[in-house]
Amino acid sequence: MNKVALKSLALAALLMTTLVSCQDDEPKAEEKEGKYVLMTASERTNIPPGWITVFDEFPSGNVSNITTSSLQGKGMGGWRPYKNWLLKLFNTKEGAKGIERLKIQNGTIVEDNFLAGDNTTNGTGNFVIANETQGFYWDGADPLKIQTFNPTTLSRTGDIDLAAAVNERGVGEAGILYRSIGQKFLAVKNGKLFANVTYAKTNTTQKGFFDDFFPDVYIAVIDIATGKYEKTTKIEGTGSIAYINDNEMYSFDTNGDLYIITQGTSPQGIGGKSKISRIKAAETEVDKTWEIKMDDINPKGKFVTLYATNGKLITTIPNTALSGGPNGNINSEDIWEFHMIDVATKAVTKISGVPACTNTGAAYGTVKVDGKLLIRVNSTKENGPNGYFELSSDLKSATQLFQVTEGGAVTGFYKIEL
Repeated sequence: MNKVALKSLALAALLMTTLVSCQDDEPKAEEKEGKYVLMTASERTNIPPGWITVFDEFPSGNVSNITTSSLQGKGMGGWRPYKNWLLKLFNTKEGAKGIERLKIQNGTIVEDNFLAGDNTTNGTGNFVIANETQGFYWDGADPLKIQTFNPTTLSRTGDIDLAAAVNERGVGEAGILYRSIGQKFLAVKNGKLFANVTYAKTNTTQKGFFDDFFPDVYIAVIDIATGKYEKTTKIEGTGSIAYINDNEMYSFDTNGDLYIITQGTSPQGIGGKSKISRIKAAETEVDKTWEIKMDDINPKGKFVTLYATNGKLITTIPNTALSGGPNGNINSEDIWEFHMIDVATKAVTKISGVPACTNTGAAYGTVKVDGKLLIRVNSTKENGPNGYFELSSDLKSATQLFQVTEGGAVTGFYKIEL
């Protein structure tokens, strides 16, 4: 996504008079006791302000996300939940870069711990969790190292020096002005840590983003048990893997296959050679036999969100050419349409019942709550949808479940189990 990851919108007032489940004929998943947590962003800025509210019941009808018990603050573009933890890359108090954990206390959401890092470099705080006591993150203060941390205490525990891995290529290249590892992409699979290697043509405030030196994207593979670098694999003919917000832009399928978004080669961040690639469950190499190219669907578009389930991918596709800048459509217009892609056939099916919406930005486009697959839909139009839609069992249609009328654009929905 461009620097701006979020959308602002007019507050919608559409009353949902009939809430219809898309899976009425399906067996209902057991619903565990818990609290439902909703995040909204009130402005279209890089680190937007907004609110988080706790609900006792699954929201329905018209919903306000501004209450006397709501948490108001910054960094409300999205979050990265892990089990019963809500974590985000910008703290609520100041929007500072790092890893913040939120918790429910006395029925409301409050700030818990914050692991700070270099606040001057985008990507600081990008993290992945292996288990409750082992995690990895990137800090701009040491761009050629991956930091280790304990997620339970949210405290740094050490680092892995990967300078040798980064310097396997590009040494002496005058055109490479910045190098890093793990700045945009960190994933854990089968005892291995996967981290993108950045070779950037700029060394400005946006270094490492939409400025790839090489025509391929490189991913280092590190053995977690030993902390040793093993090899580098690559996604050929693309650029700009993932981004630097809470939307990781990758997803694990039910069978363990890892699907990864690269946004493309445009220096304006508006696509060109954007694709979805795969690393199979038991493999550490990028699968050269499979990929989905945005250029085959919309030559002037890109992928920005991804959810994999049972051999199907849920994503958005722009219905027009993307444009950037202050008057661009990429983050401010209803041009993104949800689609389902069949992994086996590569068939692309538009999801019916869902209008075109804004860029999901830092928010997850698809989430699973109480066994329901939900997609986040936000419109800039007056009385347009601003809430979550439930997908049908075949993933070909969706129906709105609730409408957020106060608080701004929906950016997160999750259930904390009690």
